[in-house]
Amino acid sequence: MKKTPLYEEHIKLNGRMVDFADFKMPVQYSSIINEVKGVRESVGIFDVSHMGEIEISGSDALNFVNWITTNDASILKLWQVQYTTMLYPEGGIVDDLLVYRLPDSYLLVVNATNREKDFNWIINNKRGNVDIEDRGDDYFQIAVQGPLTLDVIKRITAEDPSDLPFYWAKEESISGNKVLISRTGYTGEDGFEIYGDSPLGMKIWDIVMDAGETINTHIVPCGLGARDILRLEVGYCLYGNDITKETTPLEAGLSWLVKMDKGDFIGKESLIKQEEEGLRRKLIGMRLESRAIPRHGYPIYKEGEKVGEITSGTHSPTLNYPIAMGYVEKPFHKKGTKLEIEIRKKMIEGEVVSLPFWKNGSIKR
Repeated sequence: MKKTPLYEEHIKLNGRMVDFADFKMPVQYSSIINEVKGVRESVGIFDVSHMGEIEISGSDALNFVNWITTNDASILKLWQVQYTTMLYPEGGIVDDLLVYRLPDSYLLVVNATNREKDFNWIINNKRGNVDIEDRGDDYFQIAVQGPLTLDVIKRITAEDPSDLPFYWAKEESISGNKVLISRTGYTGEDGFEIYGDSPLGMKIWDIVMDAGETINTHIVPCGLGARDILRLEVGYCLYGNDITKETTPLEAGLSWLVKMDKGDFIGKESLIKQEEEGLRRKLIGMRLESRAIPRHGYPIYKEGEKVGEITSGTHSPTLNYPIAMGYVEKPFHKKGTKLEIEIRKKMIEGEVVSLPFWKNGSIKR
């Protein structure tokens, strides 16, 4: 198993380590509930150095990025960030990812579980004059998230990042160390992600933690458990659960990431066909009426007939009731529809609700 540049910090903080995506990663430190509340109410810090970074450069870099992704990278201005997907020719999702437009290249930030697969997919679909480089081991990546994050970050950067818009990035200096910061995250709260050379990881982590103390804000170290709950509370998809090779962006409610008028891209013809034939299922959000916890793979029923399956579920510490996402057949995807989930041989009633579940996040758009 690999270790991130921050591994020793997790051990020092008594993080409970697990094997995840070929890395030793902390699933929690104190308690998952405390970590979730820390992000929702104050500031949390995550090691996300296990994520993959793939750099694409060359004279045909833009055309190539547009060929392998569904969003339109041509609209990106320098330092702007874009959420997008990569598809198989059949329309299923290879991965969801971020695209950064940098001065001389495009940086693709991919999911940790898909690092090798994504890199091989991109290499195998190479066209034009492009250089493709796996930079995953070169970077540390720290996510600082929560409503008080800006107060922390502006204490440590050379320039005040208050005016940095959501989904934009910039080069910065932290104690004389060159880093890239972006106003992005996976929690539904305001926040920044910091990238830099791997050996700087522990130093930057300590600087962020110390900055919290200077403003009397305890920054809560957070693990994978809190990260998963936070993203589900705001209806963000998790690859391997809510989006897979067997799901398309149209079914997953991600049609806004698909720009049909930008030109050709991998999977376009399959999506056009799906649009013409009509969707047969949709990804929904559900609120449960009991304390039972829905889990991945649990079947969903309507009047005794199976109509779908849970893809993600948990008890929401923020909302204090169970929530879930899953795919159901149309027309059972409509808001207000009453459905049942089979949990431990009992039928538990739930209701289709609009996403996100948590609607009071501090994201600055």
